[in-house]
Order: sequence, then C-alpha cells, then structure tokens
Amino acid sequence: MTIPRLTDAHPAWLPPEALRAVGSRRVLVLADESALAQTVRAEVADACERHGGTVAAPGGEFDLVLALSAGSLPPVAEAMKGQEIGDEGFVLGRRDGVTAVLADDPAGLLYGFFQVVRLGEEAFGADRPAEAHRPALRRRMLDHWDNLDVHPVMGQVERGYSGGSIFWRNGSARADLTRVRAYGRLLAASGVNAVAINNVNVHATEARLLTDRLGEVAAIAAELRPYGIRVHLSVNFASPIALGGLDSADPLEEGVPEWWAATTKRVYETIPDFGGYVVKADSEGQPGPFAYGRDHADGANMLADALAPHGGVVFWRAFVYDHRQDWRDRSTDRARAAHDHFAPLDGRFRDNAIVQVKYGPMDFQTREPVSPVIAAMPNTRLAVELQVTQEYTGQQRHVCYLGPLWSEVLGFRFWGHGERTVADVATKGGLIAVSNVGDDPYWTGHPLAQANLYAFGRLAWSPGLDPAALLDEWIGLTFPGGSEVVRETLHTMMDGSWHTYERYTAPLGVGFMVRPGHHYGPDVDGYEYTPWGTYHFADRDGVGVDRTRATGTGYTGQYPAPWSEVYESLTECPDELLLFFHHVPYSHVLQSGTTVVQHIYDTHFAGAEEAAGIRAAWEKVEGEVDAALHARVRERLDEQVRSAREWRDQVNTYFLRKSGVPDEHGRRIY
Repeated sequence: MTIPRLTDAHPAWLPPEALRAVGSRRVLVLADESALAQTVRAEVADACERHGGTVAAPGGEFDLVLALSAGSLPPVAEAMKGQEIGDEGFVLGRRDGVTAVLADDPAGLLYGFFQVVRLGEEAFGADRPAEAHRPALRRRMLDHWDNLDVHPVMGQVERGYSGGSIFWRNGSARADLTRVRAYGRLLAASGVNAVAINNVNVHATEARLLTDRLGEVAAIAAELRPYGIRVHLSVNFASPIALGGLDSADPLEEGVPEWWAATTKRVYETIPDFGGYVVKADSEGQPGPFAYGRDHADGANMLADALAPHGGVVFWRAFVYDHRQDWRDRSTDRARAAHDHFAPLDGRFRDNAIVQVKYGPMDFQTREPVSPVIAAMPNTRLAVELQVTQEYTGQQRHVCYLGPLWSEVLGFRFWGHGERTVADVATKGGLIAVSNVGDDPYWTGHPLAQANLYAFGRLAWSPGLDPAALLDEWIGLTFPGGSEVVRETLHTMMDGSWHTYERYTAPLGVGFMVRPGHHYGPDVDGYEYTPWGTYHFADRDGVGVDRTRATGTGYTGQYPAPWSEVYESLTECPDELLLFFHHVPYSHVLQSGTTVVQHIYDTHFAGAEEAAGIRAAWEKVEGEVDAALHARVRERLDEQVRSAREWRDQVNTYFLRKSGVPDEHGRRIY
C-alpha cells in the first residue's frame, strides 16, 4: 500500500502540513493484516517520514496508539474497552500523555486516524475522557454523473463544473488511476464510504460496464478499496434488451430476473465488495417498468433480489415526473410527482431496495421545502439525495457554501411522526449527493467549493454537526498554519454565502429562473412556457404558484400535520417559501413587514452588494495563501460579482415592468 502523492492536483484538506501533529510523534499501530489496517500503517509511516516521527514497535514507547479491540492492548487502550463501538466506529481519548484510538474493525481504525489528523495538536494536549464516535448513517455516498464518452450536450460530466472525469478518458478507464486513489483518501478523511462511478443517465457505452467492460470497474474499485470506498454502478433498466439480447425488460417476465441474477453474480465474482446498483427509471426518457404496466416496486425488487445473495443494494431514484407537460395546464404540478408515484408503494420494497429521494420536491433549487416523500414512506428504506455540484447554486463559479442548507434539511422535523428528523429517516437508507469533483487541478474548479464536498462527508457521518464549525474545520485543514486573517476572512466570505446567493437569485421560494439547458445565469421566463413544469406564474397582479388544497394543485396536502396547515395558510407559511406555495399580489405584506415586490428589490440589491463584499474581502489574504490559488479564486469572484449584478438587474427590471410598482428607495431599475 502506497500513499498517493500528486504533483498536478491541490491536496485539498490533506496537505502534508495537516499531518504534522501525527507525523512528528511516536505512533504504535496494533491491528490485523487486512487491507484497511495496512492503509493505516501506510498513512502513519508516510506522515512520520515527512515530519520526523517514528513508527513505534510493540513494547516500546509511544505518544499515539491506534489499536483494534481484539488482542493484547497497552493500558491506555485497555481502559477504553467496554464502550460500545460498532461498525466503522472508534473511541478516542488521552491519558497520562498518550493519545489512543480503539476500534472494533479496521474501517473504524482508519476513521479514528483521520479524526486525530483533524484535531491536530489538540489531540496531544490535555487529557481527554474516552469518547465514542460512530457514523449516524451506514451509507454515505457520492453519485458521479460521469460519462465514458463525451456527451454532445452535457460533456464528459453531466452538470460537472470541474473539468473532465477522474475515472474516464477517451471512452475508457484512465490508464493512470493514481488520482482516483487520492480521491478515495480525501473521501475517507471526510467520512464518505461509497461512490457510483457513472451517470444515472446511462448511455450506450456506460451500459456495457455491467458486462464486457466490467474489468474497468474492477480497476477503479481496486484503487478505492484501500480507503474503504465501495463502488456502485448506475445501470440501464433495459439492459436485458441492450446487453442480453432479450426482447423484453419486464421485471415479471420469465427470463428477465434470471438475466439480472446471472449478470449480478458475475459482477460479484469480479468485484466481491461491489456495493450495488443505482437506477433512474421512467424519468426524463430513461426506460423503466412503466413500459410493461409495472410499478417502481416491481422494478426495484427484481434488482434487489439479484443483489441480495451478495449483500448488495439497489438505490432506486424517486426523481420521476412528467417532463412533457402543457404549460397551459395549471393542474399538473411537478412538485407532486414523486409523492404521487411512490407513497402508495410504501411497504412493498425489499429490505435491500432503497428509494433515493431528492431533499426537495423539485430539483436542487436554492430554496425548496423538504420533500413530503421523506415523511410518507415509514415502511421503506429511504436515502436522501443532496447535490454537491452547484447546478442551480452558481456552478462553482460562485462562492456558495451549502453546509447550512443541508444542515437545515437534515434537522427538519415532520411533526406527527415521532419528532423524527430527516436525518433520522435517512439512517435506514443513507445520505447521497451528486459529486462536484473533476480532473481540475483544484478538484472542484472553484477552490472554495471543496468545502461543500468536505461538509457533505462530515454531515453524512454526523448530521448534527454545526456547519459553521465544519467550515472552520475545513479552513484549518486546507490552510494549515494560516494566519487569523486567513481564517476570519474565509469564514466571513463563506459562512453566509448560501443566503447571499439566494438574495440575488431566487426570491421567496421561486426557482428555475435560469437559462434553460445549462442553468447558469438569469432568465426569469426561461422555463415558464416549456414542458418541464417549473413555473412562477407572474402576471400584472401577482406572482407565485398556488399549491394549496383550497384553490391550487393540492400539493400542501401531501405533508403531514401540522405542515399541511402551515403551508396552506397565507399567514403561517414561512416567508422564504411563500411563492412556492401561494400566488399572491405584489402588495402582499410578508411576515417581515415588507411587501413582496419591495422584498424582491431589496434582496437583489443587497445580494449584489454582498457579492462585491466577498470579492473585496479576498484581497485581504493576497500574499498569505498560495498565489495560484489566490488568482483562481479572484477570477471566480470577478465572475460572481458580474453575474450577481446581472441577476439583480434582470430580476428587478422584470418585476418592475410586471407590477408597475416603483422601488420605494428610488434605486435604479431599468
């Protein structure tokens, strides 16, 4: 096992300096000979080689011990026994000048090692009582929307804003996969334990990864395995036709389940720790069980049965809706679709069939309510899907730290359901996110967008963590030794950046005011008359979508009480979601005391000013961070300032012309 050392990629949150505290100590590793234990040994040896520490021998002196609970232990570790640890968990403490990590399995030992790295010198300070750390969610996964072949519209990575794929190049797996191993290391250090390595929109070439090109998947899995990352594949539901020569993909037709069972068996013979399948079916043109008069449970269960003997799972995405709507029809509501399709199927899915639900009912907008599907299927394993790649939040050209958004979603409580949070529901299935990584030297295009990838992994491990503290944690690791000016400036720039982005783009829960296709930049009416079903219905009298039960699409009725009543009520509906649920006059007074149209003007002016403030703040750290990184961030901030002004002017002008109501402050609107 060798630690990847890249010369063409930024080290992100694992620069050599971040391992100095560990690498300058005497470190004892007591573990078995498994692959993950060998990774821990290699990490320790590499850190000590860099920073002058030593790998201690049993019986010698040590400052840090990393040990599995089975076998003979030094007193400091022996004293930790008795605490419940569990899969992937560890206990960390310090006594009598020795820091100790104790785990039941090698995965826990690896995660414990990275926790010591995060703590740095703090791990070797005052004695600390032993504390157990266990992942709240078993499955913490990133979905890569990577294409083997460069798609004529979407490119090599669909909704990718960081260059090409780290897995694929010129239609095949990359010859040098060193960067993939380095990526696995970054993921393990943040808590992620699974990836899907190809697009959920499975094209012809990608479909063959399941059969005659499985060796390429195995090669990628071999690079990720040392860091405990299990590989998953997105598969085409019609694979029995496309790959197997059958004339049907009907999940209930003889021969089709048998084809999947035999194919899946070969997958596990090649990759014994393969994670399973990801499926997008009957959505946006992808084939699915509807073609045969079957439902989603029929389709998911067929694949679950094929995977079950091998311990695999199928993630079946609930992103299913009619994308060929008539814009004239105001009764059809895309927000209703996932609940309408899936809630009636609760209890019919196999235990290893996980329904993967987007956190909101639409499509990763800057502001959405939490999807009611998450509350509607208590007898089904659900995974909650987030989007790290910033499709609708600035595409990694804008600073938009999403930790606060995700924390808000994960902590949301569906009253009437035992006070469970979204995170509690996700413990059964997992937390999934669309990756923002590419082959860009900074991994995420915008160097500061690395914070979103890091925060996702940490929140997937422990959803209750404070996103502001995670931001500081990321800053400390990524800019080790940085001055207080660097730390304070980055925190100031990033902590409130989601709200800043919301202010200069999406008012009061309205979404999709973006340029169709590439989804970047303002186009207020861009989707208003398209078949996708994403409208704001602005006219001369008002704006917003009526989703009430009384006069609208009835979407509010998909929520349990009391949210069904809160969202139904004009007076109780939160301001930030008002126009998602209600069509109101421009003169409607918000709970904040201002009118809807004045709120639109005020927030768009304020957001553009805040974007300019973020740009100005970055100048304070010139000379204190790497020059190339500073230049890349400055370039992106220049674009953010320009784009924020364009958003401000187009949105404000649109609503001035629609409403005829002037800005009460007399600011320039075109």
